[in-house]
Amino acid sequence: MTDSHAIPADLSFEDALQRLEQIVQKLESGQAPLEESIALYEEGARLKSHCEARLKAAQLRVEKIVVGPDGQARGVEPAGFD
Repeated sequence: MTDSHAIPADLSFEDALQRLEQIVQKLESGQAPLEESIALYEEGARLKSHCEARLKAAQLRVEKIVVGPDGQARGVEPAGFD
């Protein structure tokens, strides 16, 4: 069974964040009826998870420039985030 409310895997971080900001504004305005507010909250939770996953994937791709004692870049190595 397919979740019709699933966030598309290819949704960019920026687009997901923009939609999340729209949801927050609408919820903060207090103008949405209860059922719509619940649906927006659920969508927001899915978008938050999506954004966190995109950030984690980006974090794993970041590389740290290795600088030698002479101040010159010697190459790159995986970044350590621990």
